[in-house]
Amino acid sequence: MPIPDRALSDALRLAEALFARLREASLDPPGVTRASYGEGEAAAHAIMADAARELGLEVASDAIGTLRMVLPGTDRDLPAIAIGSHLDSVPHGGNYDGAAGVVLGLATAAALIAAGRRPRRDLLVLGIRAEEMCWFPAHYLGSRALFGLLPRQAPDTLRRVDTGRTLAQHMAEQGLDPAPIREGRPLLDAGRLACFLEPHIEQGPVLVEEALPIGIVTGIRGSLRYPQASAHGQHAHAGAVPRAFRRDAAMAGVALIAALDARWAMLEAGGADLVCTTGILATDPAHHTSTKVPGLLRFSLDIRSIDADLLGEIDHWLKTEALRIGAARGVDFDFGPPTHAAPARMDAGLRALLMREAVTAGVPAKEMASGAGHDCATFAGAGVPSAMLFLRNRNGSHNPDEALDMPDVAAGLAVLARAVAALLDQA
Repeated sequence: MPIPDRALSDALRLAEALFARLREASLDPPGVTRASYGEGEAAAHAIMADAARELGLEVASDAIGTLRMVLPGTDRDLPAIAIGSHLDSVPHGGNYDGAAGVVLGLATAAALIAAGRRPRRDLLVLGIRAEEMCWFPAHYLGSRALFGLLPRQAPDTLRRVDTGRTLAQHMAEQGLDPAPIREGRPLLDAGRLACFLEPHIEQGPVLVEEALPIGIVTGIRGSLRYPQASAHGQHAHAGAVPRAFRRDAAMAGVALIAALDARWAMLEAGGADLVCTTGILATDPAHHTSTKVPGLLRFSLDIRSIDADLLGEIDHWLKTEALRIGAARGVDFDFGPPTHAAPARMDAGLRALLMREAVTAGVPAKEMASGAGHDCATFAGAGVPSAMLFLRNRNGSHNPDEALDMPDVAAGLAVLARAVAALLDQA
């Protein structure tokens, strides 16, 4: 039985109000700041918890701060349908990255309640902690901790970049307990979840450029990251040292990056899924000047693909190419500690369901890969059937200009709520 338009309209008004409350609580001009295990994130969790209680949902937070909001089903022994995302943001970021998934989860619960639907199984709406890697140097920190997948030393070795204090210290400030992480103890049983759905703003321009309100994600690219790579040569006088005797770290680093770009172009032309980024590229400010050959270059590499084998091939190629360029230029490369995130394929059955409901609701949609990482990848990796629904977003993400139009929220909600209603009633 479809959800009435009136129920969806009421749920949309709730979503709009929640977005406004989140913005007001975490405003940090020119955008919003909800630091992982910080005041802004905690305020967002409190807002969502209050809204869930007003709807009559069961509300609780676990030891590491995951917010759990449950619309009970008639048969509570059945695995739950979960919807959710994270509530932290980058510094001075937009109001919708992550938060849209939790807001749409609550709005879906509100639509079901307004329609008088008592689901057969539980609907679990999750507010996940600490997804944004800019605060603590660990990908999917909150969702990996939820499944007991973080290194056990993480609470005491991970430090927040703006404060220098450990994850354990920040958790303690909020009355939370890092013991489950130290013990490698999961706080969520993957076997108790029938599936996980993560609504999220698209973080690129595809839906805007193709004039589509929603996208259905096929998979989440994995990443190979070297955030602290460097090239080491020798500082020298810019005019006095001939080319043959130079150990120019900048030239060597640029040569490696140019070679990577050429390889990327070749692989992409052959149909490979690949993106490569050098976000940091700097000589040593304590030594650099226009009249000195640089002996040190610091740089970062961020390489992503839906193909795990390709990421492995690129990693091997990088090391081999660095040795070749280094030998030719008298420079040593140090890639530093890597961070890896495995690619995640989205569940084919859930993707098909979302597409069918989009057609039924008259909402234009397309299937597309996600270039950015999401907590959904952790759920998929834990064996939970998972899917993502992208909402059109003008101006990209991780910036104050994220723009989510309410008609697009309405389109996404119509598809999501219908799909969730169908899943909740399954045996």
